Amino acid sequence: MNLKAIITIISSAALLQVASAQTKLKTGVWRGALTTKSDTEIPFNFEVKDTAGKQQLAIINGAERFKVTDVTSRGDSVFIQMPLFNSEFKLKLENDKLIGNWVRHLASQDVLVKFAAEPNTAWRFLKSPVKPAFNIGGRWSAVIGEGDGRDTTVGEFKQVGAKLTGTFLTTTGDYRYLEGIVSGDKLYLSCFDGGHAYTFTATIKDEQTITDGKFYAGYSSVQSWAGVKDPNAKLPDAYSLTALKPGFKKIDFAFKDIDGKTVSLQDDRYKNKVVIVQILGSWCPNCMDETAYMVNYYKKYQAKGVEVVGLAYERTSDFAKSQKALQQVKNRFNVPYPLLITGYTSDKAETSKSLPMLSKVVGFPTTIIIDKSGDVRKIHTGFSGPGTGEYYTGFINEFEKLTDDLLAEPSGAVKGK
Repeated sequence: MNLKAIITIISSAALLQVASAQTKLKTGVWRGALTTKSDTEIPFNFEVKDTAGKQQLAIINGAERFKVTDVTSRGDSVFIQMPLFNSEFKLKLENDKLIGNWVRHLASQDVLVKFAAEPNTAWRFLKSPVKPAFNIGGRWSAVIGEGDGRDTTVGEFKQVGAKLTGTFLTTTGDYRYLEGIVSGDKLYLSCFDGGHAYTFTATIKDEQTITDGKFYAGYSSVQSWAGVKDPNAKLPDAYSLTALKPGFKKIDFAFKDIDGKTVSLQDDRYKNKVVIVQILGSWCPNCMDETAYMVNYYKKYQAKGVEVVGLAYERTSDFAKSQKALQQVKNRFNVPYPLLITGYTSDKAETSKSLPMLSKVVGFPTTIIIDKSGDVRKIHTGFSGPGTGEYYTGFINEFEKLTDDLLAEPSGAVKGK
């Protein structure tokens, strides 16, 4: 080999090393921000760590650390594949900063949202917030949206100094972990987990009144909101929103699982068992919170005579696309029970067609509790996840007591009203 060839090989190797060095993200806490159509930021923080020779992220929302392990680079490009919700980041590293897009893969199109991030930045909304004029910790009755889209919610906030955390609870679930600040008389909260991308802003009139609120969701949605402090605020009973149609006591279905095998409630696996049916979607963050709980619940109760089965309603009726999305869910949570691909979309009218014995499907998730005789005993709409604190623990206690009571009944027992 001549000297020129040797120099060429060495130079190429050096260039590869430089390229590799350029694409290594700085470890520590970063500040990232999505930019919406209205030029509003949806900011969040994430931590970069080196783990076993690879870089990983942990997205920070309140007490949650959402792990993202699929981080790859080529040249000056960085690709971050979110583990759920079928979205990813396509970025470039320039002067230690990341710029590019968050890409949401929807049923018929991709939505691109501008994104930028910088390292060594732990603040979220304001680098130097002013002293809060009020402390808004506590329970609030909050209205989000207007007209037919109006949604009465319960806000739960905790404020320590300027730092604000909390969530909004609705009849169909919660807004998960929100984090932000109070600066003077202004409120700022945000959340990002690959599915939810939210920013809330508002003016705090006094410790009892929040006004002039704006709620930014995803790329283009903007709604108004306001709140009044109310320690007695509560939502309707989650077991009262959906029921069986008159004349029905049971539900039935037969759908294929991820491997293409048909699963039915008539299978021996479900006979003389308490059965929990999840109506869910891989696109639904509240459904993922419920799935995380349900995996542990199943481990606790399967040996006692409980089975769980998930019915998935995806953004598309395409089996292969739904299969890919559900496989992500199965892998993420190590789901030990069947996840079935219904072939119906997440449109609530479509969902209702798949289970015609239900009066309606109000929201995702919906959980159907079936006793050992195969009769539907209760239907629970929504899920209050771990970001809701006492609501989450209260649900678990109530749900597991109901399970214990149903397990204690003999098969064919007469049910009380």
